[in-house]
Amino acid sequence: MSNKNKGVENSLIEELYLRAKKYIPGGNSLLSKRREMFAPDQWPAFFETAKGITVTDIEGKEYRDFSHFGVGTNTLGYGNENIDSAVKNCITKGNMSTLNPPEEVYLAERLIGLHPWAGMARFARTGGEANSIAVRIARSYTGKSKIAFCGYHGWHDWYLSANLQDSKNLDKQLLSGLSAVGVPRELESTAVPFNDGDLNALEAVLANGDVAAIKMEVMRSRAPSLSYLKDIRGLADKYSCLLIFDECTSGFRESFGGLHLNYGVMPDLTILGKTLGNGYAITSVLGTETVMNASQSTFISSTFFTERLGFVAALASLEEMERIKSWEVISKKGSYFKSRIKPLFQKYNLNLDVSGMDALVSFNVQHPESKAIKTFITQEMLSKNFLTGNLFYPSIAHSDKDIDDFFVSLEKVIYRLSSIIESKDNIANHLKGPASHSTFQRLN
Repeated sequence: MSNKNKGVENSLIEELYLRAKKYIPGGNSLLSKRREMFAPDQWPAFFETAKGITVTDIEGKEYRDFSHFGVGTNTLGYGNENIDSAVKNCITKGNMSTLNPPEEVYLAERLIGLHPWAGMARFARTGGEANSIAVRIARSYTGKSKIAFCGYHGWHDWYLSANLQDSKNLDKQLLSGLSAVGVPRELESTAVPFNDGDLNALEAVLANGDVAAIKMEVMRSRAPSLSYLKDIRGLADKYSCLLIFDECTSGFRESFGGLHLNYGVMPDLTILGKTLGNGYAITSVLGTETVMNASQSTFISSTFFTERLGFVAALASLEEMERIKSWEVISKKGSYFKSRIKPLFQKYNLNLDVSGMDALVSFNVQHPESKAIKTFITQEMLSKNFLTGNLFYPSIAHSDKDIDDFFVSLEKVIYRLSSIIESKDNIANHLKGPASHSTFQRLN
């Protein structure tokens, strides 16, 4: 830990993180929340409260969150009163029972109403399991085994099996270094990647006629063209496979529903998660009635798929989203953020790549020491009471003043950074700990 060489006692956070490392492999259960992904030995790691955009750590320090913002879950802000009120009422009435919660039906009807092409819905708690459900349904419906995919779709065997044939297959899907240890070798060649935008590569995968589904995110770092999505839809029809849009990340950010609605290109299955419950665990799989009925011919069932709280949170979140048109609000805030961040870096002769939708901004300094730079910015912004990394998930709770305050502080950091670079000093000399590890380089 950073303090071991400073002659002072470890902080409460560092002590707890040591315990976490001892009892939990990796220190926690989500890679993208690990301390090492931001500023090792410095990131506050554990929170006590979260409200609006303010996160208070277990030592009582407050930060405004301009980072992953609950890993993209809370577009309506932390601790949204209307949603929390609905959840508290659910807890009072009872969350789990031998019988089914009626809210499951209400939520299915609500989501299908937003997606007229769909006829049925199933629910899960997490994005990874929802992606696996969609793959199972596609294989059941088509009788085929292979999945042609582009992008990141979770941790399950079907996806990681892509790295059995070539350990670097997933590197080009913007998530490098994933080990397929523990994935059965028999799954080799059942999941085949294609690069975003490469229709020829996709058709080569489809040519044998043994692909059950094309699985992809509607948008990754750059907005797709309408013609590209239409061509994908055409290839799915030509080779008698399903088209699955994974909208765990993109759903409800720039549209009231899936982003595909903005393009008018309809899939056979889509997955909506993260934002659906504003921080409460709920993910949906929507599909045409014919395709979804294939789930009856296979076994997909889990106790907490019927947990009431997620359905209640989702229904309340949808009501709140529609009331304030949250997708328009957060897109506007993200656009404002984009309009300011690149010029700021250019002012100090730093080349910044900015990508992603307005409602989910990704930014990376183009420099040989990019990881050290990212860590330095995170470290210095922590001292100014901001959580930041290289992603900004805007929420309705981010005010224009919050964004302005962020840039006032960020400019001071960038000014100092540019001075270090101009002096040809090693940026690592100015870090209070190690540089951050590599993390998701995608819309996560």
